[in-house]
Amino acid sequence: MKSYHTLDEIQRDIRLEVTSCRALVEHYLRNIKSHSELNAFVEVYSAEALQKADIIDRKIKENKAGKLAGLIFGIKDLICYQDHKVSGASKILQNFESQFSATAVEKLLQEDAILIGRQNCDEFGMGSSNENSFYGPVKNALDHNKVAGGSSGGSAVAVQADMCQISLGTDTGGSVRQPAAFCGIVGLKPTYSRISRWGLLAYASSFDSIGIFSKSIEDNARVLEVIAGKDDKDSTSSSKAVPIYSQSLEQKNTYKVAYLQEALDTEALQPEIKAAFENQITELQKAGHTVEAVNFPLLDYILPTYYILTTAEVSSNLSRYDGIRYGHRSSEVTNLESLYKNSRTEGFEAEARRRIMLGTFVLSADYYDAYFTKAQKARKLIKEATEKILSEYDFIIIPTTPTTAFDLGEHSKSPIEVYMADLFTVQASISGLPAISVPVGKDDNGMPIGLQIISAAFQEAKLFAFSRNLIQNI
Repeated sequence: MKSYHTLDEIQRDIRLEVTSCRALVEHYLRNIKSHSELNAFVEVYSAEALQKADIIDRKIKENKAGKLAGLIFGIKDLICYQDHKVSGASKILQNFESQFSATAVEKLLQEDAILIGRQNCDEFGMGSSNENSFYGPVKNALDHNKVAGGSSGGSAVAVQADMCQISLGTDTGGSVRQPAAFCGIVGLKPTYSRISRWGLLAYASSFDSIGIFSKSIEDNARVLEVIAGKDDKDSTSSSKAVPIYSQSLEQKNTYKVAYLQEALDTEALQPEIKAAFENQITELQKAGHTVEAVNFPLLDYILPTYYILTTAEVSSNLSRYDGIRYGHRSSEVTNLESLYKNSRTEGFEAEARRRIMLGTFVLSADYYDAYFTKAQKARKLIKEATEKILSEYDFIIIPTTPTTAFDLGEHSKSPIEVYMADLFTVQASISGLPAISVPVGKDDNGMPIGLQIISAAFQEAKLFAFSRNLIQNI
């Protein structure tokens, strides 16, 4: 079976009886099996997906199918699916079974999308390479010696290697956009609160967003218009009306675009990425857009601010995994203290333990004002400075990552080097703004390069239209 670029193509072929939901599921199941070495999935719902496909095929013939009939999707192992395991790629939740489904999953299923399995990730979303997983690292389909990016690496590779049409990942500081860039696909982090977080295992609650991996802007838009919206189960979800994003894709306006000069000047930026970025500036100007450099002197403060605040939140959020109520419980126990200590030490991998300890440190009484309070003030300054740029420009463009996909194990001895992979993505996360990564070329080794586009809050429709036109011009 051919690889489909968009859901429109799939639904057209289903109408013409060229394919069917069952044939699609069988196709993806074959690909999952043949690409098992990539380690993208931790569990595949083979029998369920085939059974659901037969039901949807009957509904299609009766003209009763939902708007996403024919869409096969996977979910990151941080997103709940009722009566199925969800572990956050951690030993501490290895055999935990969810009692309910995430709102985003429910909405897709209601429109007759078919869920094919849960996908590997960095433990509780903590990582930029998908090497911090209890289930082992995910490999990039283009080069098995390269990382997939993280933390949603399994979700990205599943779309990259045609193991499903769409994946739901999560993005706290770039965990959808960065692996999308490494894998050469589209990755969206919507405005914070645009998609309900109900049913998402928490990493850093004031940053976490469910995001979408796709092969096309069209599919990303169609999925967002289904899963976005107010949810009474999530008090942080926005009550703003949800546009029909797929209807705005044909807009071909000219825009005023800013790029951060400091991002191009940093020594961390790979030469091929800089060249591809500068080429995109030239192409945008040729297309009639105004593209101007702006200064953002706060760039050096973004990563420290992000890691102080997110480690503080993860210290609080992961305190619930204590060996008492659910999850892993150590057998090496002599008293209550040893139960807590040993269960958490055995259950969490090294990176999770590191971030929990850092977060506990910055929240301690002696250091709270010196670190956490200052980081909150810095977050406000970064957000205000970013919003000021977007009050004068339609978009900010910036490389998604400073480098292309690096070798597995390359940065295993230096967490700081891995953290640097988030250098350009955390700005949108700190500010709560929508951002999308789109492929714009390859480096000298054939590894993909991503361009990130940031817009004002709740401007996803404009973001989709601009991104689609940009991709068409590549």
